[in-house]
Amino acid sequence: MPELPPTSDLLATAVQALGGKERGGQVTMAAAVDHAIDTNEHLAVQAGTGTGKSLAYLVPSLRHAVRTGRTVVVSTATIALQRQLVDRDLPRLADALSKPLGRAAKFAILKGRNNYLCLNKINSVIPDEPAEAELFDAFAVSRLGREVQRLNEWASDTETGDRDELAPGVTDRAWRQVSVSSRECLGKSRCPFGQDCFAERARAESAQADVVVTNHALLAIDAISGIQVLPEHDVVVIDEAHELVDRVTGVATAELAPSAISAAARRCAKLIDEKEVDRLEGASEAWHNVLDDLPGARWDALPDGVAPVLALVRDAAWNARTALAPQGGTTAQGDPESAVARTQALAAIDEVHDSAVRALTAFDEPDPAARRDVIWLAADEMRGTVRRTLRMAPLSVGGLLRSRLFGTATVVLTSATLQIGGSFDGLAITWGLPAQSAGRTDTATANGAEAPSDNETVRWSSLDVGSPFDHAKSGILYVAKHLPAPGRDGLAGSYLDEIERLIRAAGGRTLGLFSSMRAAKAATEALRDRLDTPVLCQGDDSTGALVRKFADDPETSLFGTLSLWQGVDVPGPSLSLVILDRIPFPRPDDPLLTARQRAVESRGGNGFMTVAANHAALLLAQGTGRLLRSVDDRGVVAILDSRLATARYGGYLRASLPPYWETSDPEVVTKALERLVTTPT
Repeated sequence: MPELPPTSDLLATAVQALGGKERGGQVTMAAAVDHAIDTNEHLAVQAGTGTGKSLAYLVPSLRHAVRTGRTVVVSTATIALQRQLVDRDLPRLADALSKPLGRAAKFAILKGRNNYLCLNKINSVIPDEPAEAELFDAFAVSRLGREVQRLNEWASDTETGDRDELAPGVTDRAWRQVSVSSRECLGKSRCPFGQDCFAERARAESAQADVVVTNHALLAIDAISGIQVLPEHDVVVIDEAHELVDRVTGVATAELAPSAISAAARRCAKLIDEKEVDRLEGASEAWHNVLDDLPGARWDALPDGVAPVLALVRDAAWNARTALAPQGGTTAQGDPESAVARTQALAAIDEVHDSAVRALTAFDEPDPAARRDVIWLAADEMRGTVRRTLRMAPLSVGGLLRSRLFGTATVVLTSATLQIGGSFDGLAITWGLPAQSAGRTDTATANGAEAPSDNETVRWSSLDVGSPFDHAKSGILYVAKHLPAPGRDGLAGSYLDEIERLIRAAGGRTLGLFSSMRAAKAATEALRDRLDTPVLCQGDDSTGALVRKFADDPETSLFGTLSLWQGVDVPGPSLSLVILDRIPFPRPDDPLLTARQRAVESRGGNGFMTVAANHAALLLAQGTGRLLRSVDDRGVVAILDSRLATARYGGYLRASLPPYWETSDPEVVTKALERLVTTPT
């Protein structure tokens, strides 16, 4: 292996070349990442906004890749961070370090196959079945046709086939007409366009890269499926690691809806015997009828009459699958167009069959805390119609991550918010890592995950490199202790009065984060009548457009819900006040989180603190983190939920937040906001 300069020298070179300056936290983090790679010990790093954590993990990652010839995978939760890494950070870094590394480092971005245009599908002209609502919507059909036509034209121009490079974008419905999932893909060797395939080209490019940037979902698919999707690698860096469990859970969640069974039957219609198609249609109707009589709720056992219908669905799907791909036969029979149709039909049938089997076997284990899955019936209203779907999600993904991720590579996890209640343990245990703190054995069952046994102990360390912000001097944490505890009947008048008073003092400049869309809209409607400054609400326009309007006009306020808690980055005087209407505990009817809470309690742990409080603490940390986005920012975080000051768990939640100066005095906060208007910096 070539002798290369130490990481500290490479970081100094990179920072100087990029026109910045080294920060203490950045240097400390880079050294810790370097040590973790060298010792094969997993590492969790909390690095506040402005630390420069991207460089802190990219520099040692590039050094390791160039020195050993092994790929490093960097996984993110958001497209915005992927684009930042691939379009800005890595190109500049590769150029700055080309001389000390001896060559220009190579990097690539890799996404799931359905993010790339499929040349075979676009040339086979086999449209997907229209959604039921679109069958009677002429406007939707015509819009779909226009979008597909534009995609056909774009297919001749694009170099990558990457959906994210299509501007303006198209609906998911249109994109499905020109893309395939991994299950639907014919495979490079059987596809007539295999040599020109955009997804295969992206995979080939990633195999030659030093650093491959991907997303948590593809990382999960690589771990769950057992099929190698990512190139060979020995180090994984997980940025935005606070979202890892939710993204992996999402990938591992399945559903079974009557419409999915009918769609699978339609795909098979011209490929198998009519009686097998009729059996599938009959199974779909039976599944619709049995679900129609049941309320939306979590299942603790299969309700009466459900098991026979699930068995009917399973058997009908298996018979159709056997007819589509007889034993010893091939799925790619006949011309390319029929091969595409057969492969897509098989993918749809397999999904129906596997979901039915998963539901049928979900309750084989008598102990609810030991079951693999949580099963619930979702009743979603769409255009006045209630659509019932059975959903199945893993009770825990800790065991999966422990064996398939931490057991195969050195993993570095980082985010601005990893400490919950002042400890890394809350998140670490959901990742499948053992608790570090003494006395935390009760939380080893977090999210239903059992702690690793002695013979599978995983070594990991943690580090908080702090923040360049002086939170105590730059921000005030105001808890409205005088307000009544929030109720279930929407925002009380006293809450609206408090919001009005705060926004007036701030002169607009407010990001309102609400626990529900109903609360956000109610506050918007009320405050628009009371204030002279503009109030935008999530849903009025695309989120990106609303954030831009908010950033461009300091007098504007923006109200919204969950995606704004984590997705707003507005430095400067346009954001001086963040209002949170209540502590963001999970909904009491959330089937997955309540099941995880019960699993903890069944093993003697504190389910509320381990699941509900941790969930709330993480969102609180993310929400309050919207205030300070640069070292010059000043402002107030106002939490209107008095329980943060009065409840026993309040101290635990506050320990998850940055060390702002705290007060519950409304006059102090009003005067501070008024001073910011006249002297914003």
